[in-house]
Amino acid sequence: MHKIAGLSINAWKAKDPVLNNVMKMNEVFWTNPHYGNKQENPIVKAEQVKSAEERLNRFANYIIKAFPETEPMKGIIESPLVEIPFMQKNLEKSYGTKIAGKLLLKCDSHLPISGSIKARGGIYEVLKRAEEIAMKHGGLKRTDNYGVLASDEYKELFSKYSIAVGSTGNLGMSIGIISAKLGFKVTVHMSADAKQWKKDKLTSLGVIVKEYDDDYSKAVEEGRKEASLDPDCHFIDDENSMDLLLGYATAATRLKKQLKDMSITVDEDHPLFVYLPCGVGGGPGGITYGLKLAFEDDVHCFFAEPTHSPCMMLGLMTGLHDKVSVQDFGIDNKTEADGLAVGRPSALVSSMMTTMLSGSYTIEDRRLFELLKEMAETEGHYLEPSALAGAFGPILLSAPEGREYLMDQKLLDKMNQSTHVIWATGGSMVPKDMMELYLSKSYKNPQE
Repeated sequence: MHKIAGLSINAWKAKDPVLNNVMKMNEVFWTNPHYGNKQENPIVKAEQVKSAEERLNRFANYIIKAFPETEPMKGIIESPLVEIPFMQKNLEKSYGTKIAGKLLLKCDSHLPISGSIKARGGIYEVLKRAEEIAMKHGGLKRTDNYGVLASDEYKELFSKYSIAVGSTGNLGMSIGIISAKLGFKVTVHMSADAKQWKKDKLTSLGVIVKEYDDDYSKAVEEGRKEASLDPDCHFIDDENSMDLLLGYATAATRLKKQLKDMSITVDEDHPLFVYLPCGVGGGPGGITYGLKLAFEDDVHCFFAEPTHSPCMMLGLMTGLHDKVSVQDFGIDNKTEADGLAVGRPSALVSSMMTTMLSGSYTIEDRRLFELLKEMAETEGHYLEPSALAGAFGPILLSAPEGREYLMDQKLLDKMNQSTHVIWATGGSMVPKDMMELYLSKSYKNPQE
């Protein structure tokens, strides 16, 4: 009989009854039994996030020079936070429920440069690498105007070095775009799930794209192996990178300011709920960590994963983290939500989320496309399918399973003053013909 960590599948099901539905690839809502327990030795320190914020500020002049569209934001890569009242009404009508509180969309789908949440962590890690090289070999000082990094002299310096990454799509896009702009040689190892238009975009920028007839983990493994042979190649490890995580974490202080500018209060009586699509976990994990620093117990974060790729949920549910994959439980890891098509969670993030994450849920591909169409028709926001995973969260929180969490956390009587943030992770770079296909009623999911 097939065993996982010494236990049979039936034994795992007995330990957590929700697991049976996860294995059947049904939609489930899971609350984390360890949520709220304090970690004695946090893996990431608040000072590290502050240092990351300062580094991004130093690069602002370079970003303006390299990407003039960021000039209105003074070289800070940030996305709008907007109310979506029509989508809220539509969701309430579609699901016959009431979403108490205010519904907002965090539009990382429209982040400058690469149009996805990966513009945070991916671009940050490349910039950090560029700073290290420029300080060591190019005479750059922290007090300099970093706009100088756009010069031919520094491009020549960076051209002696390489960047590599394994990706299902959006991380490769962000790293490919910024690395090519700086002058690095860059290779993106892409899984079979990656969309062709993303590969074409990278190739057009001079990025080397290597394709694999396998999933995300294989692309990362091969990329890591190849990069290890070149001492001048920096491999950006989506499964274990602290720098990626810190880049994502900087989103929290900016969100806090945006909420304040919108006169939205977050405190004990005004809870904040954030719904984050999750693949390997770096993006949502980093943002969750930052949000917990910014709002502490007043923010409640939920991860959203496809029913066919619930790797983080399984890692947390079993306590095995990256030692378990969806395939171990007979789940196929096939989804149209390419950024979320990951079979094994990040070891770094999974262990961090053990006590920090309120819970997670799974969502069918079919529902992603329904929500995509609703968001476009009601609010005019055009997103990738994976970016809609968060939109199901407020509905589930209104369902019996969600209400149970609210009762446990003594939040039921505070929900009218609550704020819900759907984190939209990608969409603005999707080609028009592909978006039309997403919106088409005749679009068929691979599971149908």
